[in-house]
Amino acid sequence: MAAKLPLVLFLSSLFIHAALAAFVCEDLPNDVCAFSVSSAGKRCLIETMAKNNGNVEYQCRTSEVMVEGLAEYMETDECVNACGVDRKSVGISSDSLLEPQFMSKLCSPNCYQKCPNIVELYFNLAAGEGVFLPDLCERQRSNPHRAMIELMSSGEATPGPVSSEDMHAAQSPFPNDIAPSPSPF
Repeated sequence: MAAKLPLVLFLSSLFIHAALAAFVCEDLPNDVCAFSVSSAGKRCLIETMAKNNGNVEYQCRTSEVMVEGLAEYMETDECVNACGVDRKSVGISSDSLLEPQFMSKLCSPNCYQKCPNIVELYFNLAAGEGVFLPDLCERQRSNPHRAMIELMSSGEATPGPVSSEDMHAAQSPFPNDIAPSPSPF
């Protein structure tokens, strides 16, 4: 009887999931896994597993990342296309925030205003890099090249070239703009 207890517990947990109609990431097919949110409000993601024969298998898993106010959600194909994301991507990285084509789609009205799940995900990724996504999108719309430079420098972009007029306008630390000559010794 003791050997049957784990089997009974396992089967009863399956029945509970079915009875409650729980949305479990591990039950999703890989082609809809990415950008989905489980019943518990946790993000689903695709992971790879190396098999003994050397092949790689893809599996949908539940991450520990919670999504505020969203559960049992599967991202629409419209949002996936509008935001320029790929359901087949394994893991997620803030590196995509450095790609102008991706940022153009993410910050577009069709994504930014209509796809809160994807925007929230990249909002948090940007925040992890010390960047505020709404500001980055505003800069992306006005000057995409400058937005990428600022992101790569963690928001502290180096100043642009200084003109000779700017140099003369700056106050000199030396009276009459005469610097002491270097010592010959």
